[in-house]
Parts: sequence; C-alpha cells; structure tokens
Amino acid sequence: MLRTSREYQSVTVFALALCLIGFSYNSTARAVDWPQWRGPNRDGVCTETGLLRSWPEGGPKLLWELTGLGKGYSSLAIVDGRFYTMGDIRLGSEKVQCVLAYDLSTRRRLWAAEVGPTHGDGPRCTPTVDDGLIYAVGTAGDVVCIDADTGKVRWRKNLQADLGGKNPNWKYSESPLVDGDKLLCTPGGRNAVIAALNKKTGELIWKSSMPDIGRKGKDEAGYSSIVVTKTGGIRQYVQLTNKGLIGVAAKDGRFLWGYNKIANRTANISTAVVHGDYIFCSTAYGTGSALLKLTAAGNSIEAKEVYFLGARTFQNHHGGFVRIGDYIYGGHDHGKGKPTCLEMKTGKIMWQESQPGGGSSAVLYADGHLYFRYQDNVLALIEANPHRYNLKSTFKLPKRQGMSDAAWAHLVIVDGRLYVRHADVLMVYDIRVKHAHADQ
Repeated sequence: MLRTSREYQSVTVFALALCLIGFSYNSTARAVDWPQWRGPNRDGVCTETGLLRSWPEGGPKLLWELTGLGKGYSSLAIVDGRFYTMGDIRLGSEKVQCVLAYDLSTRRRLWAAEVGPTHGDGPRCTPTVDDGLIYAVGTAGDVVCIDADTGKVRWRKNLQADLGGKNPNWKYSESPLVDGDKLLCTPGGRNAVIAALNKKTGELIWKSSMPDIGRKGKDEAGYSSIVVTKTGGIRQYVQLTNKGLIGVAAKDGRFLWGYNKIANRTANISTAVVHGDYIFCSTAYGTGSALLKLTAAGNSIEAKEVYFLGARTFQNHHGGFVRIGDYIYGGHDHGKGKPTCLEMKTGKIMWQESQPGGGSSAVLYADGHLYFRYQDNVLALIEANPHRYNLKSTFKLPKRQGMSDAAWAHLVIVDGRLYVRHADVLMVYDIRVKHAHADQ
C-alpha cells in the first residue's frame, strides 16, 4: 500500500515518540522496596540504575535529615513510603528499645513500639517487613511481631526464656527472616541453634538441635543473619553462629552440616553469601575466609571446603561483602576495610588497596558501583570492576549532635536516595543522575 509523505512523517514521529518513551522508561530501573536486612535478597545488592557515576566535591545533594532515632547500629527497612528501624529512645519516663516507624514524605514518626530493655550502644537488628507486619529482635532476645499500621505488638517471644537460647557477649544482633509462613531466628546453643516460629502467632514450628561441630568458638548465637539456599532439592537455612557456619533443613529444622573452621572465639558477624551450591563466608579476629561447595548426599547435604584464605589474605570484620557476577567485593582486615576484589570460585585476589576512610567498612552495591561506608563517616564510591581498582569519589558526613559511637549502620538505596544512619541521626542524599544535571 502506498503512503503519502505526510503519512510517513506521522509514522516516523510516532515511532520516535515510542522510542523516547521506551528510553525514558528504561533509563532508570523502577525503585524496589528494601523490606529487610541487606535488601530484598539479603545480599547487599540494589538493582536500581540511573545513579551518579561520581559525586561532586562535598558529596551528593543532602535532601533532608532527621534526629530522634536513638542509639543503635540498626539499618533501615523501607516499604510503601515508610521506613522502619530500631533505637534506644525515651518513651515517657524511661528509656527503652523500640522499633520506630516513619512516614517518608512528612518525616513524621508514626509510632514507636517497645521491644525490650536498652543495651549500651543500642540495637543492631534491621526490622523485617512482610504483609503488613514488622518483625524485629531486641538485644535481650525479645522477638516481636508488630502491626505496621498501628504499631501494636501482635505477639512476642524471648529467645532465651521461651526457646532456651544462649545470648552472646554483645547480645543478639540478627535481623529475622520471613520464609513462607515461618519466621526464622537464632536462639543459639546446642538445643535451639535455629528456630522457626509461625509468623502470624509466634507459636513454635520447630527448633534445630546441633551436634558438636568442632573445638573453635562457643555454643551460642553469633551476630549474623540467616540466608536461604537450595541444594539437591533440599531447601535450607544457612547461618553463621559463634560455633561456625551451619545449614539446617527448612522443612523440619533437621541439622544438615556444620563448618567449624571459620569460627573465632570472639565474634562471628558477617552474613554469608550464597550462590547456587556455593557459600562464601568470612570472619575476623585473625581467622580468614572460605568457600564451601554443597553436595546432596541422599537425604542430607555434604559441605566441602573449596579453599580457605588466611587472615592476611582476606578477613572481613563486620561490614559484609557482596557478590557481583563471579567476584566478591568487601573490606579486608580486622577493624579495617581495605577495598578488595576476589574471584569467588578460586579465591584469587584481583586487587586490594589502601582504604579511603578510617576503621571498618560496610559495603553496598548499586548500578555498577560499590558504596563503602567507613567507621569515621567517610563514604567512598568505587567501580565494581574486577580488573582494576577505580576509586571514583569520597565525602564525609557532616558532624551532628547525636552521632555517638562508631558509624556502623549499613547503607540503603531506594528510589535514587542514599540513606545513611549514624545512631540518632539519619541523612538522605539524592544520587540520581537526572537531578544532578538539573541542579547544574
């Protein structure tokens, strides 16, 4: 069929419009909620794109800040225009440990739900959000389920009093996991190393007993959080306790395997990274790192060590590490955070550099870059490139009253905004490319 030149122009304009719409839609990935510790998949990976490739001098634009979060190392969960965190704050005449809910648009506190007693430098748990309910673990082992709308506590349990757990020296620090109808937590010890509770009622579904897996470490909870994997058709929960790395069957809590070599006698902290049948783990205090390969053996699982890296090669204190493709990125050394890239399957160090900030570092990945947050409030943007170290930018948070203790809370990125908490203070930065161009 013949078309006139005007018809061709109309078709061309329409096609161009579609292309522009498609480009606009795809240039920035849709914001994804951050419902729990380390994000939707508990891996420290943010899937958003369209973020700044470098920062201006002094850092990205500070959009807003608020105070009143209290003491604590807890990070944030962000869902449906609200954020949830924990802090030791004053309610009425006394100071207590609470889960806090805020409206993001108004920055107004919606409610504060009491969890339990305060502790030294505050809570470490990041609340978990699931189907209108908020779950959290206090430092004294109080597990709570809270209505997201009202802040009313639906049920509570105590990991020691109700489940016979063993609290470590620096108290319970894990962020609970929701998996189907279960809430998973780590009471610790031989008789209840991991427990599954009905997420709606708090009733016990099962608890996992643990055999002696080696001489290193103590029979108590660690400071890590549970992740999920599946091998040979067996779904399992993987957790780092103060006795080492373990796996238990999701169906009934049956103990599957244990790896004692990675344990140290002081504090076992960083959340393991799972990828297919492989698990990467690391602890500090002079220990190191390891890669395990899981193999189905009948109705059980065998965990074999692929390699072990000594403390001088790679040990991660408590800032964690992320897997991007075939590589692991994180901070190396006890009490430090030397940027490091290693090949996951082989343990080969691709690069390791001097750290741009002071103390230990927490790491987050987004849009081709690593966000390192250092203990002294220096933030660094590093290209996630296994072949070369490329430090793009650094800046330091402005000093505010209430920034007590160390800066250890993990970063969060949602909707092009970087959320940085230091104890009582929360600062939110705009890291979207389009806004940066508009301001110039």
